[in-house]
Amino acid sequence: MSSRKPVCLEEMVWPEVESALENGTRTAIVAVGSIEQHGPHLPLNMDTLDGDELSRRIARELGDALAAPTIRPGCSGHHMEFPGTITLPPETLMDVIRSYCRSLDAHGFEYIVLVPTHGGNFGPVKTVAPDIARELESTVIALADLDEHMQLLNEGLSEAGIEYDQDVIHAGAAETAMVLAIDEGLVRVENIEPGPEGEISTARLLSEGFKSITENGVLGDPTRATSDAGNVIIQNVVETYVEHINTERDAV
Repeated sequence: MSSRKPVCLEEMVWPEVESALENGTRTAIVAVGSIEQHGPHLPLNMDTLDGDELSRRIARELGDALAAPTIRPGCSGHHMEFPGTITLPPETLMDVIRSYCRSLDAHGFEYIVLVPTHGGNFGPVKTVAPDIARELESTVIALADLDEHMQLLNEGLSEAGIEYDQDVIHAGAAETAMVLAIDEGLVRVENIEPGPEGEISTARLLSEGFKSITENGVLGDPTRATSDAGNVIIQNVVETYVEHINTERDAV
């Protein structure tokens, strides 16, 4: 039996949550993921797996935080040509985020950290966070800089010895590495195949859909991925986000 302090809210019983709050737990980490295609080799819940892992690791690093259940699905309309993708309108996602935060605020969390892990969710998170912050007693911290997020993934690859950089990351080397690190059994290695590389028009991806750019739903070369690189990438994001959170909490 493990004596490690639980950090996943959904796995706890309510008296444990009450006790945690009474004993100094003050922060809730809320990842905002998706259910959408990630090529023929990664599961539809890739962004949710990522969110689960990041929120758990961030909570443990902080030491006084709990990982709330990852919100899913997200805003994935540009993936709807691929079967299995489930999408929400931005306003619906923002309402869900608002309700999550209201619930956590009512229970006494002082800080609520929003961590989008799907590109289409960064805009809605950034839009709704200030409104929620004005409404609640909790301080809302939105880690919603998409450029920084993708830079951290590319930096993680480089730190792991894989010199491969993508401006638009989706189902390529970085995300495949992350799933290999989280649960390699979920990667259909026999189906791994590259997608378009080089400069990608994000405007076209969003307006015309992913299939206008990539037939298999992949951007870049997932064959470059390794589980070791995935762990480096995830830890790179965790360390940076923990630093951001502590800076915001110290400034309040």
